[in-house]
Amino acid sequence: MPRRDAWIARAVVAVARAVVAAGLAAAPAAAGDEGHVTTPGRLEGRPSAAESSLLQQRIDAASAGAVIEVGPGEYRGDLLVDRPLRLVGHGRPLLVGSGSGSVVRVRASDVTIEGFDIDGRDGGDLGRDSAGIHVAASRATVRDCRIRGALFGIYLREAHDAVVERCTVRGIHGRDPGEKGSGIHVWNTRGFRFVGNDLSDVRDGFYIQSSSNGTIRGNVARDLRYGLHYMFSDDNLFEDNVFENGAAGTALMYSKRIVFRRNRFAHNRGFASVGLLFKACDDVLAEDNLIADNARGIFLEGSYRNVFRGNVVAASDVAIVIYDSCGANRFEGNSFVGNMTPLELVGRRTDTAFAGNYWSSNGDPDLDGDGRSDRPYRLSTVFDHLRGNIASADLLSHGFAGAALGMAETVFPVLRAVPVEDAAPLVAPPARPLVPSLEGGGRGVNYGGMAVSLALGAAGVVVATRGLRPRRKRAA
Repeated sequence: MPRRDAWIARAVVAVARAVVAAGLAAAPAAAGDEGHVTTPGRLEGRPSAAESSLLQQRIDAASAGAVIEVGPGEYRGDLLVDRPLRLVGHGRPLLVGSGSGSVVRVRASDVTIEGFDIDGRDGGDLGRDSAGIHVAASRATVRDCRIRGALFGIYLREAHDAVVERCTVRGIHGRDPGEKGSGIHVWNTRGFRFVGNDLSDVRDGFYIQSSSNGTIRGNVARDLRYGLHYMFSDDNLFEDNVFENGAAGTALMYSKRIVFRRNRFAHNRGFASVGLLFKACDDVLAEDNLIADNARGIFLEGSYRNVFRGNVVAASDVAIVIYDSCGANRFEGNSFVGNMTPLELVGRRTDTAFAGNYWSSNGDPDLDGDGRSDRPYRLSTVFDHLRGNIASADLLSHGFAGAALGMAETVFPVLRAVPVEDAAPLVAPPARPLVPSLEGGGRGVNYGGMAVSLALGAAGVVVATRGLRPRRKRAA
């Protein structure tokens, strides 16, 4: 390299480093989730006479296996169900709790609660896990209930083979997330099934800990902290769910063999928000999901042998964040549309395999007509590597530092980091009929139409307002 060019290269890098360093003091730390294990509180027993509902007399008088039918009206006080029976509401009867504990407390196996509106009166005790419906027994079914104003919506404590379907939970409006519980909270439970529930304005939509062999299908969790908060739970299946408008998206930790199909992870915005986060998660399969309009689309740390295929990752600031603590992960047949940055690599290198994906920012031609670019697509630049390893660099991605390093990288190839490449990138987005649409959650969408609406709609807004840094072509 001529002496003058070498001096210019050093000057450009020095200026860029100085600008990034200047932001360190003012930049907040990346808002990662440290996920801690929760322990259930003291189990609530029979409510006092002053806090009991008049319906308690009917429950106490019922024989095992009875069906108690409750007509329209308002019923004040809390209930204890301590024998197997069905409690069925007709005409949406309203159970108004005492405000001091769980409104309905299930302490016997084979109980069904169906067809009620439940009001927790913005009361209860987080230390005792007060909920609209609190279950601590096996084979419970909660169906067609609408819960409001309770700390937890539905709490399942060692409630094996529980079923919760078509329930609505609205938390205590106006409280900070730390002052309320989750929509559906699951602890140490096997074989559960959650279908068609709608959760919002709670701390987390689903909190699942130490619970396995479950099915979570067709649910909506929005306007909350995490749509899904998840630890130490293996062999669970997530299909056709919506997790959106979260303060930090979804967070899954310390788990194995999870399957995600046809879910929508969208509109999770914030300094460190993520559509789908895996920390120490192995052997996960994610296919045909839509991951769109998130601060970060997919986040991997300390995770191994995970497969991502057929997903659409779109309109996010960063499509993928990978730590070098990960290994043997694979991305194949995905479509990355309108993302500001394809990859942030935290660390020096990765063995993550990228093959046969579509990248809307890839401008290389397909001269031989085989449907793939004629050379590999490089996912990261020097500044992408820098922003992945210095938290405050993200704040400067649209300023002089980013532009300076981008220019230096083009002019002086010696600055380039170890490349991460898609070995055989597609030149056109493949059809993905099973991927849900950005709005409405429907399936069967032709990806050609989706790419247009996604790139010109959500991605267009993000790119227009924030600026998409052009990717320079590599030297041949």
